[in-house]
Amino acid sequence: MNVITAILAAVAVAGISPALPVKIDGLQGLDKTRHHRVESEALGKGYDVFVGLPNGYEDSDDTEYPTVYILDGGNQYPLLKSYYGMLRGGNDIPDLILVAISYGTNDPESGNDRDHDYTAPSDERERYGGAEEFQRFLSDELVPFIEANYRSRADRRIVFGHSNGGQFILYSAQTMPILFWGHIASNPSMHRNLPLFLSMHPAVPATNERSYLFVGSGSHDDRRYLEPRLQWIDFWTAQQPKPWHLKVEVLDGHTHMSAPPAVFRRGLKWLFADQL
Repeated sequence: MNVITAILAAVAVAGISPALPVKIDGLQGLDKTRHHRVESEALGKGYDVFVGLPNGYEDSDDTEYPTVYILDGGNQYPLLKSYYGMLRGGNDIPDLILVAISYGTNDPESGNDRDHDYTAPSDERERYGGAEEFQRFLSDELVPFIEANYRSRADRRIVFGHSNGGQFILYSAQTMPILFWGHIASNPSMHRNLPLFLSMHPAVPATNERSYLFVGSGSHDDRRYLEPRLQWIDFWTAQQPKPWHLKVEVLDGHTHMSAPPAVFRRGLKWLFADQL
């Protein structure tokens, strides 16, 4: 790693802590986790960022890994990091770096800003509309830091989000489709701003430059979430050519909140189908 590049990346964010090992005795599924406290200069607020490293990471100096950025990391990371270890045990998915972005609380009054960060504007919700700024935080601050300080493949960035986090996945895919190579949206919610998502048409790149978008939809999701999503799916399924390679799967029997692990697995298996 270029030392100057690493230093510049470390100071590009207003404040970021050194990597601190996270060891929770008795919970081996969360092993090989590092913690950074990131204070974003662009957003004027901070996040806890947890980096989960694959087995063998410390044994190699040059192997680079696909990297999954996980939204709602405070809830999703403990679930998906342990699940990732089980999937690797079955060779369902390749070795990955997991990067979880956490608010440290579920309470909006105490700092959970997901309803702002992950959403496009809506006339129905004043808090909505921070997706563009959050995307800039990822592209200009967090991703460069991760790629300068961990062996993360810049050509295999993946982003995962659920519900409003899934809305952000669609927003990112429709506004900056090549920031991430892979997009995985679990039960994306668009019930307050669907028309915007039907009107955003990114340019269509060459076939070999297109990113990938996986949308997992629970068959038993609440109708207020499901019906707008089905409209989005119908609209984009009919578009030719598409700005990304699109895969939609219905998760039979899954509700709004049960879907994330299944979508995580199915999305990754689709992305890496030719490598396993």
